[in-house]
Amino acid sequence: MSELPWWIFPLLLFVLACVPMAVAWAHQRRTRNAGIVDVVWAASMAASALVYAAIAPGEPAVRIAVAVLGGLWGLRLFVFLRHRVSHEAEDGRYAYLRRHWHGHQGKFLAFFIAQAGFTALLSLPFLAAAWNPQHPPLWAWSAALAVWLVSIGGEALADRQLAHFRAQPSHRGRTCRSGLWRYSRHPNYFFEWLHWFAYPLLAIGSPLAWLAWAGPLLMLVFLYRLTGIPFTEAQALRSRGEDYRAYQRSTSAFIPWIPKERDHHE
Repeated sequence: MSELPWWIFPLLLFVLACVPMAVAWAHQRRTRNAGIVDVVWAASMAASALVYAAIAPGEPAVRIAVAVLGGLWGLRLFVFLRHRVSHEAEDGRYAYLRRHWHGHQGKFLAFFIAQAGFTALLSLPFLAAAWNPQHPPLWAWSAALAVWLVSIGGEALADRQLAHFRAQPSHRGRTCRSGLWRYSRHPNYFFEWLHWFAYPLLAIGSPLAWLAWAGPLLMLVFLYRLTGIPFTEAQALRSRGEDYRAYQRSTSAFIPWIPKERDHHE
């Protein structure tokens, strides 16, 4: 396997990822809950870290680090999303798509298969690091671990704070402004993005080191311009209206920062 050119691996991963995505698509046809796509994507990303760690020709210690860091990151996200999807109605973003597409299952299938493509693209940092034939410097190991711990801890805290807020019936139709959500409208996305800087550090010395930067760059584009913030905020404006507009005026969109002003909802 290691004699194959590197670009063969993400192509094979895409083909493999299409299988669980097709199963997930069939599942949402029965349940009418497309949120399962996020659950399967998280599991696919965790699996990709394990697969690349197993088959790439890099230094064993680096490959183990990729398996542990990437696998645990994806596992945490999978567990969190699975619990949310199994205990809540279909996310408003997907409910909107269902209405907008008039339930067209061909479009939903294309959407699910596209997630398999995103898995192949966004897992490239795992491959780049696992391809590293040498140990990165000690400072790179330390920095990678520090980035991973801060990002996973921050994302888990943001998810927990939002889940606690949403669990209160009195908060229905209101926007969470507590904890990390006071300083960023999407702290979970910010820490998700931060997580991807661990792998360029592990890839120092790898012939594919440049490829490791696909994680931070692609994730920033997806979160900030495509499927993340624009998609989420459009739904927030539909469901929370002026309350969310006030939140937009006072709070940083992405990077946590001091609020510009205290609006009347605080």
